[in-house]
Order: sequence, then C-alpha cells, then structure tokens
Amino acid sequence: MAAPPSPLGLARRVSGAGAATPAAAWSSSCRPRRLRPRLLPSKRWSGVVRMGAAVGGEQEGEDEEVKLAKEMAAARRRWETLIREQKIKTLTPREAGYTFKLTDKVLLDVRPSNERQKAWVKGSTWIPVFDVDTSFDLGGAGKKFTNYVMGGWWSGSSTMTVNKNFVQQVEEKFSKDTDIIVVCQKGLRSLAACEQLYGAGFQNLFWVQGGLEAAEEEDFEREGPQPFKLAGIGGVSEFFGWTDQQRAQAVKEGLGYRLIFTGRLVGALVLVDALFLGAQRIGPLLQELQSR
Repeated sequence: MAAPPSPLGLARRVSGAGAATPAAAWSSSCRPRRLRPRLLPSKRWSGVVRMGAAVGGEQEGEDEEVKLAKEMAAARRRWETLIREQKIKTLTPREAGYTFKLTDKVLLDVRPSNERQKAWVKGSTWIPVFDVDTSFDLGGAGKKFTNYVMGGWWSGSSTMTVNKNFVQQVEEKFSKDTDIIVVCQKGLRSLAACEQLYGAGFQNLFWVQGGLEAAEEEDFEREGPQPFKLAGIGGVSEFFGWTDQQRAQAVKEGLGYRLIFTGRLVGALVLVDALFLGAQRIGPLLQELQSR
C-alpha cells in the first residue's frame, strides 16, 4: 500500500479571485467553534499546487491534473478530520483578534514575505511555511518564467519554495504546549501549516478561517502600508484596481479611491497611443534612410 501524502503537499499559490466571507460576530464565550466540513475551501482548490507529496495509488504516466485532484482530495479529507475531531480548533478573524488581544495565545503568521511586508498584525510572529523562491539557477529561472507567462504578470503571484525548516523554526520559538493561532492570507496555507505542527506534537492549535483577507481592519491591530484584504494581490490587475478586493475597497473609500486607478488607466492609454503614433512616424523615416 502506498504511503499517504505528506504534510508538504501545501497550498503554493492561492488565486486572488475575490475576498472571503466577512467574519461572524464575536462570541461572548470566546470559545472556538467547530468548523463544518462544507466551510472548507472548495472552489479555491483550483489554485492549490502540489509540492512534492506522493499521492497513494497514482500510476506512472498518469495525467498531471488527475494527480493534482487526488492530492487535493486527500488533503481535504485529512484537514476535515483534524477539524472535526477538534485536533485543530477554528476561529473567525474577529474571534482570533479578540483572543490574541485578551489572552496569552501567540499569533503565528505563515504567509510568504511578499504578503507579510504589505500588512501584518502587530505583535505577531512570522515564520513562513513557504516563501518566495529567490534562487537564480536554470531550473528556478524556468519556473519563474512559466509562472509569469501563465498569469503571474496579471495577478502578481510569485514562484514559491517550501520552507523545509518550518517546524524546526516554530519549535525553537515555542514549546509544544503553547496556544498558537495560525493565520495566512486566505486560510489554506495556515491549515496546511497546522497539519505539520500537529504532526510534530503541537496540541493547542487554532486555525483562522478565511485568513487575514476575511478580517476587517478593526479585528487586528495592523502594521504595514496596505489593508489586510489587499496584502495578497499584485501585478497588472492590482495596478489598475481590477481585483475584487479593490472593488470592494472602492465601495468603502468612495470616489477619490476610484479616481486613482482611473488616472492610471488613462495615463497608460495615453502612453500606448503615444508609442503607436511614434512607431508610425519612425517607420517611414527608417524606410527613407534605407533607400538612400
């Protein structure tokens, strides 16, 4: 029988297709609530990328999409079991914020550096479960090029690499009886991180459902230049304000926020038009020079 997939089958890239559902009202009991299986990510699984985990039963030459589907299904079953059996407890962003402020629980941010540097919770501990790939070897360059042409230019997504020392780094910071609230941007990577930590012997783990993207600004004390909801976007779509997160933000901010991106779009169109006209004029000049 093949071995089950390891916890290193992590969510490597999560699409910025829209903000998660806003957090529920804070419970007066502050007691973690059990997550129903239907609340686990479903449509977002298209953005989950395999990172070296072996999926039991796969055959040599099996289609890549079939392998990926098997791994996603296996990971969902494991995570649902951990939550259903209360081995990993669930908090909404608002519950997590109040709990972090009012108790001695620690908040562990497992996001990559490109998201962390935009916005982070004051007082949180940062240990990425995977981070931006900064290697310059030929293989790494090929992956980065593929990622860019396959949509990275639009979404700003980066090629990621697993932090193989993640569990060790957490163990160096915290004892295994520490109450740890684990958070990422959307909620997938933190759940994968919880699985690794639970397997290493950590017993008091709290998963923030929906991640920081589902948090309101008042839920946590934020540091950094961007709102929590915008920390996971990038690329051309962010520059022009065409992401779902920015459209939602525009509703709150009003006309001034919209005008910023309208100005960027108008400026880009003017630049493209100028380049086109310049090319039209240069063409005849080059032909005239060649004919002399």
